[in-house]
Amino acid sequence: MKKSLRRLPIGLAALALAVGAVTLPVPDAYADVDVSSQSVKGADGKDYTVTNHVVKSALEKSTSDGKPKEWLVVWAGDENIADTAVADVRNLPGSLSGGAGKAANAAPGPDFLAIIDATKGSPGYGQVVNTVTVGPLVENEPHHMQYVWHKGDTIFAGALFGAATYAFDVTSLPNVKLKGISLPTQTPGGSVPDAYWTLKDGTAYGTYMGGPVAPGPYRYSDGSVHLGNGFAGSPGEVVRFDQNAKVLSESPAATPGGDNEKLCANLPRIGTPTCANPHGIQAREDLNTLVTSDYTEPRNIILDPVKAPSPYLRRPTVRTWDISDRNHPKLKAVSYLPNGPRSDPKDPLHNESRAVMETTVTNLPGHKGAFAQTMQGGAVFYTPDITAPEPHWRQVFDDGAAVVNFDKANDRNGGSSNGGWIQTSPDDRFLYRAIQGRAAGTFGEDDPGTTGGVYTLDIQKLVNSGNDFQCNIDTIAESERGGAESDCPTVAGTTPINPGKAAGGPHWGGYDNFVLGPDGKYTETQTPGRLAVSNYFVARSGNDGDHKINMVDLGPDGKVSLDDTFRDEGTGEVGVNFNRRSWPHGEFGYAKPHSELFVVADSDLK
Repeated sequence: MKKSLRRLPIGLAALALAVGAVTLPVPDAYADVDVSSQSVKGADGKDYTVTNHVVKSALEKSTSDGKPKEWLVVWAGDENIADTAVADVRNLPGSLSGGAGKAANAAPGPDFLAIIDATKGSPGYGQVVNTVTVGPLVENEPHHMQYVWHKGDTIFAGALFGAATYAFDVTSLPNVKLKGISLPTQTPGGSVPDAYWTLKDGTAYGTYMGGPVAPGPYRYSDGSVHLGNGFAGSPGEVVRFDQNAKVLSESPAATPGGDNEKLCANLPRIGTPTCANPHGIQAREDLNTLVTSDYTEPRNIILDPVKAPSPYLRRPTVRTWDISDRNHPKLKAVSYLPNGPRSDPKDPLHNESRAVMETTVTNLPGHKGAFAQTMQGGAVFYTPDITAPEPHWRQVFDDGAAVVNFDKANDRNGGSSNGGWIQTSPDDRFLYRAIQGRAAGTFGEDDPGTTGGVYTLDIQKLVNSGNDFQCNIDTIAESERGGAESDCPTVAGTTPINPGKAAGGPHWGGYDNFVLGPDGKYTETQTPGRLAVSNYFVARSGNDGDHKINMVDLGPDGKVSLDDTFRDEGTGEVGVNFNRRSWPHGEFGYAKPHSELFVVADSDLK
């Protein structure tokens, strides 16, 4: 099937993708697009499609040097009027009359994977070579994929609002195929899919942060029954998928007796209070252990982003699981992160322990530790042994000790730093961190906020200390300038992203785990030489971004610097800008890039 699309009236874009019945000219900027569609049957009997829109001239330019390509795969959503920040709603409907951005994007459009030439030195470095639209579902709010891609992996990609998980085949990049899709009817025990961790057998675990699709009792795969307060509520679950996104099991994140009622609010209230809203997820298969971090009860943040209904909807908990039986993860422990020296009982939303967005495991056989980070709390925590019956977590760093290096105007208060991505390097030497920065007015009308960026920590002494580690951030001085103990992480490098704009830094990132060998084939490396980061969170939460993808170079000593050769093909500015009028798939306007992965086609990878 050959077709091309441009911006259609509400609803017709989805119909065109679903049935392939509409043929319209592509914009002049993309007059040489090769369009092809492929579909799979969903569990509901309907066809679910991907449509590749390969720009022939861009592909020819990228491949003109004859060298194998490395690709950046970006999971992005179409921006529309529903993404209008609450603070701007008072300007409607006048802002619908024209202009750029949301004003020109009122109608729903397709979400997509952007395939970008990420081969440093390539003639097409930074070019969007293909956009792979999904249909018929629109406005999924594309969110996370897995944290790193290895040869043979399916790419699992979540639809935050659509409660769907897509499984993509990327063996023949820049072209992509759809392997399967999990719909909400396949995961009735959870909603709001967040992140994924792939296993060596090609299956994956996914966190579903929200509660069961329908309120009331739900029986999970292990036979247990828990009461939930409905879609995007609580408690969430962990889902195991096969390589085609077929659901193998649903495992409850809730405990039979519930969690601490004083620290874990639910709206509406349920029989036993719970903080079980898993967001981040990583595993050590060699240790038969999975770690998830609880972030928030999601619907209440979306419904009222101006002010949180309760600070206790942001979670302070990390969960460890026994995955000896891969198909039935068994919850072992719920750990409450401690408050730190900045904590204020009058402002619990910004205490160090609040909103545990992400966790990351160590990798080497001699290490058993893991890190966790808090988005509103602005702190980094560590436990030396995730296999312990009750892992003990301590704060080992505060974002305030690093963000001051992004901008001389930044203060040393790490509270509400809006840090998102955190990841250990494959060799356990460094910890990578992406920080959006604090929004202006967070701590009062006179608060100018802080700008964001990327920082790296040297963690070698800490992870090599084993169970006897000494680091403990327990004074304001340590929060602001780093820990006093000799094994505390130290700042190895910092680089600002979008300087001068409060809360304008990156939310997510991914490291490049490939190097090109002398034989012309890519292999995996334990020492990544760069990162890619995306400057977007969730617009409907009131926390948006400038919608750029930036590339950051990594030195062997952990130093970081912005790659100013990774530029937008249209504007020439540093970073690939997703705020553009035209895409290979049509004039759908601005888009929201949330997550990214470095990927190499099978034929070019050992």
